[in-house]
Amino acid sequence: MKLHLATAGNRNHFTGYGDGYLSINNRRYTCSVVVTPEAVHDTWNVTGFDDLNAAHLQFLLSLKPEIVILGTGTTQRFLQPALQRDFFAAQIGIEIMATPAACRTYNILMAEGRAVIAAVLLI
Repeated sequence: MKLHLATAGNRNHFTGYGDGYLSINNRRYTCSVVVTPEAVHDTWNVTGFDDLNAAHLQFLLSLKPEIVILGTGTTQRFLQPALQRDFFAAQIGIEIMATPAACRTYNILMAEGRAVIAAVLLI
């Protein structure tokens, strides 16, 4: 599916997604990524939801966002409470949703100028 966003400017935004790929600024990725308005981290080395661990999530916290949108693939899955604890302690919101919804939600929050990151699993 192609996405359109009129106010992205030169910030990173999702321009499409589908089976086995994500498009960010019309560049195609075939791996899990972490996206901020300023950077795309395509070395996030998470191959599946069950592989997510505290170190992966600490990387997200190190980016100091206001909110993290976690895309969990084709279906919504939830983190264990222990893995969310550091987000709550740092007062950083974390929203978990299926990847298509995560892409759309990130684009909206980014366009509003929010300090948002999307951590999107491509499974």
